[in-house]
Amino acid sequence: MNPQRFPAGAPCWIDLMTSEIAKSRDFYTALFGWSYEVGDEEKYGGYATAFKDGMSVAGLMQSREDGEGYPDMWTTYLRVDDIGATMDAAKNAGAMTYMEAMEVPDQGKMAMLGDPSGASIGLWEFGGHTGFQAHEVAGAAAWHELHSKDYPAAVAFYRDTFGVLTSVMSDTPEFRYTNIVSGEQPLAGIMDASGFLPDEVPSSWHVYFQTDDADATIALALSLGGTIANPAEDSPFGRIAGLTDCTGAMFKLVQPLS
Repeated sequence: MNPQRFPAGAPCWIDLMTSEIAKSRDFYTALFGWSYEVGDEEKYGGYATAFKDGMSVAGLMQSREDGEGYPDMWTTYLRVDDIGATMDAAKNAGAMTYMEAMEVPDQGKMAMLGDPSGASIGLWEFGGHTGFQAHEVAGAAAWHELHSKDYPAAVAFYRDTFGVLTSVMSDTPEFRYTNIVSGEQPLAGIMDASGFLPDEVPSSWHVYFQTDDADATIALALSLGGTIANPAEDSPFGRIAGLTDCTGAMFKLVQPLS
């Protein structure tokens, strides 16, 4: 996908809510080679934009200290043309509101919701901030995937609320998977996770970061305080693994097929 062009409904940005922003910044600098620009504290709450080779790839934000109980986590944002109308459509389709639409000065508008399967997802209406400058390169996000405990409802929700096209990749009892697509281009995936997610684990979106060497990146992550959630394995799409970072936020790695 051209990183400068995002169809409505496509993932366009990611950010990390972390309880220890300095520690998280050091972790991802060592792991992916990121550098940062930190926004004005009063205007942007100290939001840090991460860059890989001079191109923006993600944001990091310190979680609030008032004990709201949110875990450290990565969030994927979908691009929308009209955030108010999309939020109304989402609510009418059974979504939960986590954050009403709000303006980010000079940057755009954001909102957070919980989809009908319980997964948290962000919305972003472009202003001065127009999404990733780097995507599908080493050290940047490469894929976005929903693990849903209510797969049929999730597919219908994203298709109908965001007006995206969907394409079934697999429909067997062992593996049900639908892609959100633009033409022939896959934008994100929705997986039926009802067969493997424990009762206490909610549906959730996952970010895959691209790497040239998954095993070396895993070893480095472990040395920096990360842990392995899903050991590396080869797949038709490359070598993949699941980890948690130094404060417990989950993320995935993908080493594309050569």
